[in-house]
Amino acid sequence: MSKPRYKTTHWKQYNQALINRGSLTFWIDEDAIAKWKAKVEQPKKGRPRVFSNLAITTALMVKRIFSMPLRALQGFINSVFKLGDIPLSCPHYTCI
Repeated sequence: MSKPRYKTTHWKQYNQALINRGSLTFWIDEDAIAKWKAKVEQPKKGRPRVFSNLAITTALMVKRIFSMPLRALQGFINSVFKLGDIPLSCPHYTCI
């Protein structure tokens, strides 16, 4: 059986749809920005916590979605914050 053939008639829309496939959008709400840094009581021993569980979980989700190594993930998230002019930083790759 032969493969069905489709005739494209709306080339302008088709080309724009192919371009839009590469588009990437991030939504970062004010609540997430407010909860990015850790605000819990610090333990008496050990290193103080800088980032919240939300920050680490978000980084791990992005890592899983884009199949990135940890160092590349840190650079990617920092660049998203820089492009969005958001005054946050990604947790260090050793914290993730």
